[in-house]
Amino acid sequence: MKGDLRKLMILKGVVELYIQYGEPIGSRVIAEQFMPGVSSATIRNDMSMLEQLGYLQQPHTSAGRIPTNRGYRFYISQLMKREPLSEQDRELIDEELVRGDLNPRELVKNAADILAKLTDCASVSATGRMNEAIIMKVDVIPIGRKLYSVLMVASSGAVENRVCRLAIDLTPEQIAFFVRFIRENITGMRIEELTDERIVELGMGIGSYNMALAPLLYSVYDITRKMQQQQITISNESSLLRHGILRNEDFTLLLDEKQRILNLLSSDPNGLTIRFGGTDGLAMENASLVISPYRQAGGILGYFGVIGPRRMDYGRVIPYVEFLSETVTRLLTEGLEEDRSKPARTRPAGRGEIMIRF
Repeated sequence: MKGDLRKLMILKGVVELYIQYGEPIGSRVIAEQFMPGVSSATIRNDMSMLEQLGYLQQPHTSAGRIPTNRGYRFYISQLMKREPLSEQDRELIDEELVRGDLNPRELVKNAADILAKLTDCASVSATGRMNEAIIMKVDVIPIGRKLYSVLMVASSGAVENRVCRLAIDLTPEQIAFFVRFIRENITGMRIEELTDERIVELGMGIGSYNMALAPLLYSVYDITRKMQQQQITISNESSLLRHGILRNEDFTLLLDEKQRILNLLSSDPNGLTIRFGGTDGLAMENASLVISPYRQAGGILGYFGVIGPRRMDYGRVIPYVEFLSETVTRLLTEGLEEDRSKPARTRPAGRGEIMIRF
C-alpha cells in the first residue's frame, strides 16, 4: 500500500471528502477533485482493491465508499496534514488558562471546556491513578466530640478528607504531635510510596500515642488508596446528540462508555491515543476518542481529550488536544516547582514525547 501513490491519493481523498460531506464518495468525485487525468474506471478498480485490503467499505450496492477504522488509522498516521495552531490561537488558549483558576482540578476542567468549545465535541477528562502525585499537606480538624476530619492535599490538586471517630477526645498536644509526625514522615512522599509495609512501620513509630492516633494514621492511608483510583468526567454531552452519536434514549450508554475508557487508560498510555467505536471497545459505534495525558513531575496525572464523530476533522482536532495537554503539563509543573516543600522527594519534571497510539 505504501508504495502505490495513486491508491494513497484515493484513500486520502475519500477520507477527507467523507469527513467534509458525510456521504459515500464515488470515483467520479475523486477524479474531478483529485485526479483529473485518471479515468473513473481506473479509480473504481483501485477503490475495490482498497476495499479488499480493509481500508474502505461500500455501505450498499452502487454506492460510493467510506473509510473503515483501518482506513482512518492509516490516514491519520501516514497521510493526514495537521492544521497548525495560529500564534493567536496559542496565545488566547494560554492566556485563558493562566488567567483562570490555577488550582489543578479547575485548570483541567477549564482546559476541557476550552477543548469542547474549539472542537464542538464532548470533552473527556480522567484522573490518573496519581501514583506519582506528592502528598503536600495533611491536617487534623476537630469537628465534634471524638470526631476528627483528616484532610489531605496532593500535588495534583486533589483534596480528600475522612471523618474519623476516636475512642477518646484528643488533646491539643496529641493533635500537634500527629501533624508534626506526618510532616516529618509522610509530607513530600509520592502517594505510591505509602505502602502497606510503610504504614505499619509508621504505626509502630507513633510509640505511646499508638492507641489514640492509629485510626488517624490509617485514615491517611485510606485517602491515598482512593487517590489512586481513576475517575472520569464527560462534559458537553449535547454534542453527541448533534453529531448523531447518541439518541436521547441512549444516554445510559455514557455510563458504560466511562468504564470502557477507564479500562483503556488502565494501561497508562504515554502519548496521544485514538480509539474508534465498534472495533476498539467503545460502546458508541459511530464515535471516536482522541485523548492525551497531562503530567506533573515526570509522571502522568491524568488525561483529557474529546469524544466526537468518527468522521471528525482529525487534522484540526489533534493539534488542539496536543497543545492543551502540553500547556496544562507546563502550568502544573510550574505550580509544583513553586509549592512543593521537599524537592528531594520528587522526580525531575518532564513533558515526555507525545506519540500517536491506536
